[in-house]
Amino acid sequence: MAEDKGKRDSIGMSMKGGRTNNGFVQNEDILETDPDPGSPEDSPQHNAVDIFGPAEPDVKDVRPYAGMPKEVLFRFSGQARYRVPREILFWLTVASVLVLTGATIGIIAISPKCLDWWQAGPMYRIYPRSFKDSDKDGNGDLKGIQDKLDYITTLNIKTLWITSFYKSSLKDFRHGVEDFREIDPIFGTMKNFENLVAAIHDKGLKLIIDFIPNHTSDKHTWFQWSRNRTGKYTDYYIWHDCTRANGKTIPPNNWLSVYGNSSWHFDEVRNQCYFHQFTKEQPDLNFRNPDVQEEIKEIIQFWLSKGVDGFSFDAVQFLLEAKHLRDEAQVNKNQIPDTVTHYSELYHDFTTTQVGMHDIVRSFRQTMDQYSREPGRYRFMGTEAHGENIAKTMMYYGLPFIQEADFPFNSYLGKLDMPSGNSVFEVITSWMENMPEGKWPNWMDTLLSKSPMQWDNSSNAGFSEGNHTWLPTSSDYHTVNVDVQKTQPRSALKLYQELSLLHANELLLSRGWFCYLRNDNHSVVYTRELDGIDRVFLMVLNFGDLSLLNLKEMISDIPTRVRIRLSTNSAYKGREVDTHAITLDKGEGLILEYNTRNLLHHQTAFQDRCFVSNRACYSSVLNILYSLC
Repeated sequence: MAEDKGKRDSIGMSMKGGRTNNGFVQNEDILETDPDPGSPEDSPQHNAVDIFGPAEPDVKDVRPYAGMPKEVLFRFSGQARYRVPREILFWLTVASVLVLTGATIGIIAISPKCLDWWQAGPMYRIYPRSFKDSDKDGNGDLKGIQDKLDYITTLNIKTLWITSFYKSSLKDFRHGVEDFREIDPIFGTMKNFENLVAAIHDKGLKLIIDFIPNHTSDKHTWFQWSRNRTGKYTDYYIWHDCTRANGKTIPPNNWLSVYGNSSWHFDEVRNQCYFHQFTKEQPDLNFRNPDVQEEIKEIIQFWLSKGVDGFSFDAVQFLLEAKHLRDEAQVNKNQIPDTVTHYSELYHDFTTTQVGMHDIVRSFRQTMDQYSREPGRYRFMGTEAHGENIAKTMMYYGLPFIQEADFPFNSYLGKLDMPSGNSVFEVITSWMENMPEGKWPNWMDTLLSKSPMQWDNSSNAGFSEGNHTWLPTSSDYHTVNVDVQKTQPRSALKLYQELSLLHANELLLSRGWFCYLRNDNHSVVYTRELDGIDRVFLMVLNFGDLSLLNLKEMISDIPTRVRIRLSTNSAYKGREVDTHAITLDKGEGLILEYNTRNLLHHQTAFQDRCFVSNRACYSSVLNILYSLC
């Protein structure tokens, strides 16, 4: 009893005296237990424990202690020395959040649109039958592409573009598709394709594929049903009555195939003529039929669900034909009509780029946009419209508020038989001058050769371990192949790697202005520059014979000596040249670099010669791009 009483007295003294309890926290249940009978604490007026006694406490001389009740803690919190710092911290936190929010909004507001994956680097086009054979049958295949992905990454490539691999006939480079949802057996299986897509994405790359929606093979089940007038497929293709006389077909009009002769072919099963813009084995689909449009939409969705990142839609200018059957006008009005058999001998006003065609292409865009909603999964759309003039080609970019293709593929450089300074200049400037504001340019040198890829100097150039290849390999494969060029500092492979790496690392090349300075029959000279960067790249390309250029005549304030950043002749890299007289060999190209703050696109004399896709300026202080410049 004496020990218990001593403990209670100790607790009571501690509470009444307001002293600290050295960190020991009493349980409230212990404080509220009944005291011994007869003790002073047993009286009713003392049932509620008050550490300050019955009178209102004066807390200014009392110091907080561990374990104090919340009622007392609240009394301390109201004191100025505790309240003021707390309020200061609160308002500093609020102000910081507001400043950070405002700064974030401001940066977003002034930042230019970021480059998407399809803008960030080159696209590498692969004709799969000629790239790499993995199963020794002499044909390149999907597994062969997958086996060579490490090589692709050494080129600093961001996107693979694989041409047609659908189940097809051998006509017209496999563009007569028999089934848009099947892989042709010579390329592998759908499992091979799915593995390839996964491997491409694992490498951080993207994949786009070819799709020609204009026509199918005459072996396609749709055509077989259509020629037999089966249900909705009856009008899946373009059929018209035509006459047969003495074993010859008299077509409905003078429309011609791209490959020459009439674009109408008589079908004995249906007893009508069907329309084909290409070979007779490739009948045109009837895109005025909503069921056909729905079929194509479902095919696009099928491949997007397989993981492809975009499409190149080819031959889109042929999607619609005029409803009437009037003859197209002859280029030479005096030519005898029966002798007009070549495609170039007619104006194709009724069979290409008809009203409504762009609406169909935009519907492709809308379907792809449904798969572009996930962050980082934008689906690219390109169009190929060979033979169109520049004004019609630009229409595939879409309208200011209606998106169509991300860009129509620019194949104009590939059409130059003998490139010269003047012809290359014409191609470049015609595109840049006609491209809608804010759109993205692109450049292709399409190679017509489809012989097997030359990997090394082993049998079949390392393309195939089989006994034969679908096309013969080139005779120079012993010295011209990937393995050899990897070891040669002046090889085309090494030059391409350096160019693509420079493009990836230099804002001047990815976001800068393009300003052309001069062209003649031999050379083209232009600059790449960006506000905020006091350096300029000066490009000099020589397509003719030995030339001598005086850059001082073109740019008055250019330094007397400038550095060669990159050259087609690797021995010149890093050297300096005299800008009064630069000698260029035939086929030589230079990227020169010099410092200046007097950028050409600010100068009145050059403003009509300078172009930019998405205007941006660089801040070296913040290391950011911004648009208010």
